[in-house]
Amino acid sequence: MLIFNALQNYIHMKRIISFLVLLIMVTGIHACTGITSSDANPASSATTVKKVEVYYFHFTRRCMTCTNVEKVSKEAVETQYPEQIKKGEITFQSVNLDEKQGEAIGAKYKIEGQTLIVISGDKRVDLTDKGFLYANSSPEKLKAEVKKTIDALIQ
Repeated sequence: MLIFNALQNYIHMKRIISFLVLLIMVTGIHACTGITSSDANPASSATTVKKVEVYYFHFTRRCMTCTNVEKVSKEAVETQYPEQIKKGEITFQSVNLDEKQGEAIGAKYKIEGQTLIVISGDKRVDLTDKGFLYANSSPEKLKAEVKKTIDALIQ
């Protein structure tokens, strides 16, 4: 009977620890996501060439996931669209919201926290949730999401 009670306690403790780890992960992801406004008109559509701008907004102090969101999304843009980057049709910009210039760009796009967005004309796609979901565990999925979003905007 003593062994049975010890085994029950071990299983119960394991469940509690698993729950706490999950809770910490969810809280960490939520704390790193930014608040954006999807109804804003951030860019003028006066140009005839469709330009796609990918922005990753962050602060100076960043967690590993924040750093990986930038790294993976930048790599996705640079490896999949080298010709469009040379022509200036697609850009990737990392913006530090703690710096004066970054603060101004963040205000222009109504960004308040870590955010991954893709902008073309008056269209704006927020990939922040997918960025934080996939950057560490499935970077290829994040790259695919970035590609899918850009492809939809350049057509």
